[in-house]
Amino acid sequence: MTDKNPWEDMMRQAQEMAKAFPAMDAFTPKGFESMLGMMPKDMMETFFGNRLNPDGLDAKTRLLLTLAGLTMQGAQNEIAIRQTVRHAMEAGAHKQQIIETIGQMALFAGIPAMQKATAVAQPVLDEMSAAANTNKEGDA
Repeated sequence: MTDKNPWEDMMRQAQEMAKAFPAMDAFTPKGFESMLGMMPKDMMETFFGNRLNPDGLDAKTRLLLTLAGLTMQGAQNEIAIRQTVRHAMEAGAHKQQIIETIGQMALFAGIPAMQKATAVAQPVLDEMSAAANTNKEGDA
């Protein structure tokens, strides 16, 4: 019998393979986030909404529930929170609905989780509000 642990060997090989990818040394989570696109509202309704299930939840409600869940987890996944806020607004959620969704979670996840989720979401809300105002001015 050998003393070699197959799991350790597999992990070592995986690390060597990851180091061999040319772009891995330049990888950053923020850079990855910028590659994620915005799903159009119609597509969200088809895949995540009630287009195929008319009596089910619409995409906006599902995304607000997702935001609540991410907050409940302690707002650890900042990229997921930012993307969920962007998509919820694209699906028709208003800034107040997003803030209320996060705020409601203070009762269940605690105030620190709510504060962290709010701090992560606020710049996205500001960015999207500014973009919406710019679009309105351009249409005038």
